[in-house]
Amino acid sequence: MKSTMIIGVVLIVLGAIGLFGGRIDFTTKEKVLDLGPIQATADKQHSIGLSDAAGVALLVAGVVLCVVSTRRA
Repeated sequence: MKSTMIIGVVLIVLGAIGLFGGRIDFTTKEKVLDLGPIQATADKQHSIGLSDAAGVALLVAGVVLCVVSTRRA
């Protein structure tokens, strides 16, 4: 497979994840107390929202790359 086809497929997969998943959640540990040998941490959850427009744009770009790649072959 050509590199443009691979990039197109990756963009299609990312666009589908963006449309159907909607957001990415992850957790980090944050130090809340540090008194010498005594330490306390807390889990903090973060969420990154992906817009539908970004998902559609990734899908369209991926399809265009795949079509261009097959026409050149």
